[in-house]
Amino acid sequence: MNWMMLIIAGIFEIGWPLGLKLSQQPNSHKWGWILFSIGCMSISGVCLWYAQKSIPIGTAYAVWTGIGAVGTLLVGILFFQDSASIFRLLSAFLIVVGIVGLKLF
Repeated sequence: MNWMMLIIAGIFEIGWPLGLKLSQQPNSHKWGWILFSIGCMSISGVCLWYAQKSIPIGTAYAVWTGIGAVGTLLVGILFFQDSASIFRLLSAFLIVVGIVGLKLF
């Protein structure tokens, strides 16, 4: 259950930079997206807090930020035309390998 909460925390960690990016778009509902970001931050933090009840803090934090970083990178590539160079994708893959390693070992 705590690992599931950590994954949920990581997914919501993707939401807040997405909300901030969307708040900067022309004709967007700026304050609505900022509130969305704050909500994602809050949910992410509460889920991380819960996950740390049985997952070591260093592991939980690394997994949480890794999911957020790789997820946000993918959102940027898929929806905001961010660069998808081989080196960026390889770097993201290495983060995923590190996350899996932390879970396994």
